[in-house]
Amino acid sequence: MNRTITNAIRFVMDEFLPPVIRDNRIFMYPFFYLAFKGKNIKRAMNLKSEIWDYTEEDYIKLYQEQESISRSRVTDLNEKSIKFMLERLDPGSKTILDVGCGNGYWLSRLDQSKYDIAGCDIKSNIRYTDCKFYEGHLEHLPFEDNAFDIVTCHHTLEHVIHPQKAVAELKRVAKNQIVVVVPKQRYFYYTLDEHVNFFPISGPLVKLFDLKEYSCDNVWGDWVFIGNPSSGQDA
Repeated sequence: MNRTITNAIRFVMDEFLPPVIRDNRIFMYPFFYLAFKGKNIKRAMNLKSEIWDYTEEDYIKLYQEQESISRSRVTDLNEKSIKFMLERLDPGSKTILDVGCGNGYWLSRLDQSKYDIAGCDIKSNIRYTDCKFYEGHLEHLPFEDNAFDIVTCHHTLEHVIHPQKAVAELKRVAKNQIVVVVPKQRYFYYTLDEHVNFFPISGPLVKLFDLKEYSCDNVWGDWVFIGNPSSGQDA
């Protein structure tokens, strides 16, 4: 099921169901059972309470082992977001790192005759393109400062335990441009994903990056943030 369809389903559930029903454990249990293929349902439903006590090893194990319907789709990006970003990539840049690259679908959409591309994730799962891959955690990336002209990060920040650390790392390794996508999603305790950070409005995302030069657009249910990493507020 692609992202456009799931965004539409999420919108209907989050906006039109009364919260007392939408966030009811009994009501949501069948949805979790289907979404997680009947496995580790208790862990999935209690994640927002328990993840704050996870060690880094626990966190990595979660994403290496957890099975869900969402993991089987080609990409978490919707097509409109992809086209929006491709039209706005810095024209003078040559190197691109995608953090939280997953199966490499976004990297496969880039012009590899124009860009030197690389992916980074907590496990190797690239199957849509051939490129350099680095194993690493978003909160402490294995790269030098300004290592890549452009750094992208899609549908990842909503999962991290320490978003401030994650954003600091993205800003540290990016030289010319940062491109980030997160879902425009309201907080509910029972969401069919492993999200622990929520961005129903753009302000929290913009504040998190704290850049003078940026844009933040709602593109078909996702926030697309594009910023200049050298334009910090103390610059």
